[in-house]
Amino acid sequence: MRAAVLYTPGDIRLENVDKPVPKANEVLLRVAAVGVCGSDLPRMLIKGAHKMPIICGHEFSGHIEELGASVTGFAKGDLVTVPPMLPCGTCDQCATGNFSRCRNYDYFGSRRDGAYAEWVCAPVENLLKAPEGCDPRAAAMVDPASIALHAIWKAGGVRMGDRGAVIGCGPIGLFAIQWMLLMGAREVVAIDVSEEKLELARQAGATHAFLAGAELPKELLADIIVEAAGHPTSVNAAVRLAAPGGHVVFIGIPVGEVPLTNAAFQHFLRQEVSLHGSWNSFGAPYPGPQWTVTLDKLASGALKWEFMITHDLDLEELPAIFERLRTDREFFFSKIMFHP
Repeated sequence: MRAAVLYTPGDIRLENVDKPVPKANEVLLRVAAVGVCGSDLPRMLIKGAHKMPIICGHEFSGHIEELGASVTGFAKGDLVTVPPMLPCGTCDQCATGNFSRCRNYDYFGSRRDGAYAEWVCAPVENLLKAPEGCDPRAAAMVDPASIALHAIWKAGGVRMGDRGAVIGCGPIGLFAIQWMLLMGAREVVAIDVSEEKLELARQAGATHAFLAGAELPKELLADIIVEAAGHPTSVNAAVRLAAPGGHVVFIGIPVGEVPLTNAAFQHFLRQEVSLHGSWNSFGAPYPGPQWTVTLDKLASGALKWEFMITHDLDLEELPAIFERLRTDREFFFSKIMFHP
């Protein structure tokens, strides 16, 4: 089968590799759609994966082509989405349903072969059947949408009439805007370094959109802020954007050190702002309502997703696209989707 194999950061080769064979309690999936996650960029271009060579890709959906021994509840042809984490199920965090913090997990696309390929095997515990008529691309976007939902819930959720804010308007940020509005936010402020992404934020429903660094009116301080950029300036901006007693939740993954300015520290101290970390998207029973609710909302159209897809490509084009992502600083993208 065709697969994009990562050998070292930046060395991505489209190769013919052995087609996987499902073991007991696994299914063989024909990959239908797989998205590029922001975490794939440093993994495949800078830092490398947990082990290499490896097939990356963890935001994916597929049709069941073969059932392994003992698999029940699924049939050939079913469209499924696949939560990418495989929790150990035995550590203290798994025992309390905090699977995102599992101490000994496996993961598609970074610790085991993922979905930048024609086929992939997945255990039945990691399958969620998509509703009838669901677009495979929507099913492949459950992961970023559920990450946004998990973060908002970690921050205590949105109360009717709250003002929300999102810093970093990639797909996770765009889903966060929509979740806030679905939960009853009266308005959402969007901030990004890119005018193109701010336009996507407006399509997602943002009522105010500002370029990063702009002076925001004090009347737009927000009750809940999702920081989805991971840059030191956006982290500080998120803290200072909080209204008294507000909540800031951090999703963005920084590369370097993140110093907090004295002004930001004084703000969250004196205004009794709560800061939250959010990692992955899972709950109990695994993979949790983060995934089941998200899948339903994507399938029903309550969550808009198609406007985010800026590139819809064949797997053959993956190495060239990642080379462009490495070298072309002006290359604009929101969600890149591949089809084997």
